[in-house]
Amino acid sequence: MREGILQCDGISSFYLHDHLFEYSGKKMVRRGLVARVKLEPWGRGIYPHEETSPKAKSNRLQLLRTCRANFSPLLSLYHDSERKVASILSQIVQGKPLMSLQAKRSNLPDSNEFHTLWAITDSETKRELSQLLFSRRLYISDGHHRYETALIYQQERAQEQSDSFDFSVIASKAKQSLAGKGAFNYVMMELVEFSDPGLLVLPLHRLVCGIAPSILVGLADRLSKFFIVESCALKAGRSGGLGLPIDSCLGIVGLQPSSLVALKRGQDICFELMMPINKSRAYREFGVSTLNHIVLDGVLSEAKDLDVAYTVDVKEAYPQIKESKYQLAFLLSPPRPEMVKAAADAQGRMPRKSTYFYPKLPAGLVINPLD
Repeated sequence: MREGILQCDGISSFYLHDHLFEYSGKKMVRRGLVARVKLEPWGRGIYPHEETSPKAKSNRLQLLRTCRANFSPLLSLYHDSERKVASILSQIVQGKPLMSLQAKRSNLPDSNEFHTLWAITDSETKRELSQLLFSRRLYISDGHHRYETALIYQQERAQEQSDSFDFSVIASKAKQSLAGKGAFNYVMMELVEFSDPGLLVLPLHRLVCGIAPSILVGLADRLSKFFIVESCALKAGRSGGLGLPIDSCLGIVGLQPSSLVALKRGQDICFELMMPINKSRAYREFGVSTLNHIVLDGVLSEAKDLDVAYTVDVKEAYPQIKESKYQLAFLLSPPRPEMVKAAADAQGRMPRKSTYFYPKLPAGLVINPLD
């Protein structure tokens, strides 16, 4: 900032972001509104859908303390059934963009992405957008750790602020005003509508090793007590590139040579009775819940030292099994956005790494200072 490489905008703005990308040969555009959102405790207009990890929050908290800025927005979803917000945004894109650029993710082949950004500076337009979005429920889709970290950071900064004032001489209303000021009371989000045609949710497949050979040999028979087990040729391409039959809840690579083992729910098996009693119906219907509770914690309960890794790219799973880096790959079907909403509305959380909203939002396109 001293050298002028980074410059602050002269006027407070919303930013409209069109994220162009390609998936499975199809070109897609996800449209989002970048804004600061007032931090609130979970359940007060802002809802999570996944569990978090303390270690990940610790790293992010240290980054906030050091840099005092948001570098990448959280991805949050909202409903706009009357398409009033969409109508305003469609007018914005008729104007001249602030910037357009191409980016390539180094870890993914053929991952060219294009970003177009518009600054929304008109006072009336900003007011209208604020009013339309103020009462909407926001569903965190990517950024749970960052939101919880922002809440912790907010408490720390508020404490610093209160320690620097003698509140004994400040009226109650002034106290409240002071507590609500400060950029640290907000977090940067990119808001995307649930029905946006570019909203793509992928599953995170599981790669597993640490299963004793004696357990692995009889695994297919043990699975048949809970599932209809079918074997088909290992062929990527069907069902969005998974090679997983649409009516299957799970697929397994590595259990049978050169084959994909598809698991279907048996008619006479009630999985709900095998799930945690305090979990919602939405939780029980997620494929990752079936995997965790029925397969990993149930059928494979004797395997005490399982090592589990994650991949969003099914093409990466095949060579990992072939090269014996992992014993099995459990393939999951893509979760639908409405499943994410149902899980959040039930005030429950899915297991960690249940969803992957593709592609990730870029870091640094917009930076939100917290001082």
